[in-house]
Amino acid sequence: MTKNLQESIDHLKKLKFLFVEDEKDLMDIISETLQKLGVDFLTANNGEEGLTILKEHANDIDIIVTDISMPVMNGLEMIKEVKSLYPNLEIIIMTAHTESKYMIEAKEYGVNDYLLKPFDFIKFIELINNKKLK
Repeated sequence: MTKNLQESIDHLKKLKFLFVEDEKDLMDIISETLQKLGVDFLTANNGEEGLTILKEHANDIDIIVTDISMPVMNGLEMIKEVKSLYPNLEIIIMTAHTESKYMIEAKEYGVNDYLLKPFDFIKFIELINNKKLK
């Protein structure tokens, strides 16, 4: 592991994430990798569950990473609600949607960045490292 990658992983360990994703296989991979790296995170299966968890842990969560297309409450609906309650909370979407209408709508709701699926951990680490939160 390179020094820069290790420094980036160390930066991740200073943050707490909420991952909102309905695809169980993807969430299992993300969870397993984050656990191996020693990253602090919570998970939710849909936007409604994500909001509930966020309200319970609002003072601890630094970044939400969410899918757009989910049952019960989709990511865009959740983002709109999150930004009305916590306007400064960092939000990253991960999506397979490359259509500009989704990206424009997400930006209008206050999304800070996005990751395209399939989920790429190196790009995720680089994105978070560039933010230099905390």
